[in-house]
Amino acid sequence: MSQAFDAAVEVSLRDGIADPEGLTIERALPALGFSGVSGVRVGKCLRFVVEASDEAEARRQVEAMCERLLANPVIEDVDISLSPAP
Repeated sequence: MSQAFDAAVEVSLRDGIADPEGLTIERALPALGFSGVSGVRVGKCLRFVVEASDEAEARRQVEAMCERLLANPVIEDVDISLSPAP
């Protein structure tokens, strides 16, 4: 019997990879009155529900999705969070 799991996948550029979007935001913030902000990095968060027999299988499925489609493992890091869906 399968269970539903809420998955949250945070994808971010690896340290050392240039982040032009983050740099643009960082440079624009002082002009908008926000000072003291540095180290801006831009990523993406994907949220979805996955059906699996257990949490370990759900994690394996989400990891495979990340490797094949959701992230570029050469330049991006992935953080996966799972919780039982209501």
